[in-house]
Amino acid sequence: MTERETDRDTTTASIALPWRRAVKLFRTYLGVSITQNLSASPHVSNVVAKANQRAAAIYRAFASRDITLLLRAYMTYVRPIVEHDCVVWSPYIVKYIDAVESVQHRFTKRLPGYNILAYSERLKRPNLLSLKLRRLHVDLVWCYKILFGHADMKSENLFE
Repeated sequence: MTERETDRDTTTASIALPWRRAVKLFRTYLGVSITQNLSASPHVSNVVAKANQRAAAIYRAFASRDITLLLRAYMTYVRPIVEHDCVVWSPYIVKYIDAVESVQHRFTKRLPGYNILAYSERLKRPNLLSLKLRRLHVDLVWCYKILFGHADMKSENLFE
């Protein structure tokens, strides 16, 4: 196939498949999907869906309902999905914060004996922090690294 035929096939495919343009509404950089107007909504939706699927798989995979075991599996397999690159995409809109927090909310509600407790109490018993608080902690660590020269960024650029 010549270069000209390849170009013609590509053009034909894009014309024959008009929906391809809709797929290109966001780009993925370093694993974070961001729209053209810098919204992280596709990323938040994707992260929440993956984390919920992984949490459900944990409940299906373990016959034991030992709380310590389930929490260890959650912290090992689910929380990294929700916290990956959170410095870059950290949600600031309430509906996105709630969507991300709903992953942990739903998981702790399914723990044996925890379903009647309030979310704050479900976090206190196993000594968990809310995901919002964990993101704040990571943001503060990054600010510290930038201010004291431990990150490859000038602190003047942070406060412009």
